[in-house]
Amino acid sequence: MATEKPATRRGAKDASSEVWTAEEKAAMQEHAREMKAQARRAARGGKPDGEADLLAKIAEMPDADRVMAERIHAIVKATAPGLSPKTWYGMPAYANAQGKVVCFFQAAAKFKARYATIGFDESAHLDDGTMWPTSWALTKLTPAVEAQIAELVKKAVG
Repeated sequence: MATEKPATRRGAKDASSEVWTAEEKAAMQEHAREMKAQARRAARGGKPDGEADLLAKIAEMPDADRVMAERIHAIVKATAPGLSPKTWYGMPAYANAQGKVVCFFQAAAKFKARYATIGFDESAHLDDGTMWPTSWALTKLTPAVEAQIAELVKKAVG
């Protein structure tokens, strides 16, 4: 008599199949390293240098993503100087005074996606009725797109 295999998540073929992609696992491990580094700095009485960490992550990106991330970094700094640069799951992010992430940039290469995204976390003030977008796909930054990003960041911190 044959035994049945247990049901699995995400349409996996058997129980030994992976639930998380390698990229998702890497992002979670990166977040754990970020949190540990932050705790070590705090224990030594040091101030985190989020901007240096963010710029190092941007420098590691493939050219197309790096160019976009650099522009977005400049836009966010100019539009919302009160936000603190940091890394979040290995992505460039910007946090409010309470340390909550307001917006972040996700490189296309990070999860082998077709496009990069700029996203806003729930601490962003983008609420508009009962449904609103929280991330936007980016294939190219034009002056019009950069102006839209600046307006979104301005609204997010408003």
